[in-house]
Amino acid sequence: MGVTIVVFALLKTLPGDPAISLVGERATPETIAKIRTSIGADKGIVEQYFGYLKLLMNGDFGRSYFTNRDVGSDIYAKFPNTLKLALSAMLIAIPAGILIGFLSARNSQGIIAKTSDTLTLACLSMPVFWSAILIMLIFSLKLKLFPPSGTGNLNFLILPALVLAIPASATIARVTKTSVADILRMPYITTAKAKGLKAFKINMVHVLKNAIIPIVTIIGLDFGSYLNGAVVTETIFGWDGIGRFIMEGILKRDYPVIMGCIVVGTAVFVVVNLITDIAYHFLDPRIKLHAKDR
Repeated sequence: MGVTIVVFALLKTLPGDPAISLVGERATPETIAKIRTSIGADKGIVEQYFGYLKLLMNGDFGRSYFTNRDVGSDIYAKFPNTLKLALSAMLIAIPAGILIGFLSARNSQGIIAKTSDTLTLACLSMPVFWSAILIMLIFSLKLKLFPPSGTGNLNFLILPALVLAIPASATIARVTKTSVADILRMPYITTAKAKGLKAFKINMVHVLKNAIIPIVTIIGLDFGSYLNGAVVTETIFGWDGIGRFIMEGILKRDYPVIMGCIVVGTAVFVVVNLITDIAYHFLDPRIKLHAKDR
């Protein structure tokens, strides 16, 4: 409810008229007035909001101003593409980020740490639209290894997934490094080494297991944001997902499309965060124990 109120109010304060976007500025006032009436834009903002809310309560996201297609059906058709892109990006980012962060924490004063710090800072500072164009230029136009745009099989998926994985892996690497470095200073790590435990067992059982909570948190946040649609990446690569869909809606002032995407995206983000919170109980028994005590 809160999201629908805020977004609806913000949309109505934006410059531009969806009726003029539909018929053009050269249309007669009578034609514009007719279009405004047909899409309900002639009513007051409160009446428009409660009309939309009534539709939403019945599971109806309305119809697009431009295509007259059911917005819910379009979101249902495009969401699997966004899910596929988000999963592919995280499959690249998670192992890469954890490995880089772990090695950096284990060699905090060495060349690996300095190199990884520089690399992650560069990856976080790089604008997504710039890295997307650069990757497209190298791998599509120069090397001709992958198609530059479109929605389809694995060949179309690799480049946009790689672009999304770059900032995600950098964030995971920095969080992993900080978390692992804190764990390595704990007394029980010194005790485990004194007992003669193998380095692999210390790293996997004692270090990574105790450092996993903040890593899972950042993974959940990134994954939830990607499920809402990577607007820039999907637009540049022509990937037919939620991000590109909402971008087209914004450019055309297609309010039902914008509202539908944001409402669904909010629900998805809440669900992903709920799953992340539930995962804490399985990853760290101390959290489960604390919950039982309360």
